[in-house]
Amino acid sequence: MKTFTDNTGRAWSLAINVDAVKRVKALVNVDLLEAIEGKLIERLVADPILLCDVVFALCKPQADQLGVSDEDFGRAMAGDAIEQATSAMLEELVDFFPSRRRALLAKAVGKFRILQDTVISAAEARLESGMIEQRLAMELAALDAEITATLQPPGERSGNSPASSASPPVR
Repeated sequence: MKTFTDNTGRAWSLAINVDAVKRVKALVNVDLLEAIEGKLIERLVADPILLCDVVFALCKPQADQLGVSDEDFGRAMAGDAIEQATSAMLEELVDFFPSRRRALLAKAVGKFRILQDTVISAAEARLESGMIEQRLAMELAALDAEITATLQPPGERSGNSPASSASPPVR
């Protein structure tokens, strides 16, 4: 049984067993047995709302004892609480499966965490590289040029320099 703490300081215990798998399927229409294929883990980690719905379904007996509604639970889930709940749920999910499948799922979860860390590291490197500032400066310059061109009088939009104010030669 794994635990996590929500943003109100409530400690929640997660246990995945056959009853919990059935409850998640009935309440959230998510089949935790699909985790072995890998796509479910990706879906849960990419969608924190779905993940919190699944975690609430797993914690529902405890929530009922505490008088915590789905909405109350959701209000207490953000930031680090979601990260803790994700880790607890994934670890518990791995432990649910028999040894051969457990090893496979543990490997998939490990690879997914490496991928997630790689994506975060790449995003941090991009932010620190100055590339975003350069691109933003180019976009602003292009926007400024477009606005300037739009605001020019109709006769000057062709890009020609303004005509001389001197009178034309007499013939």
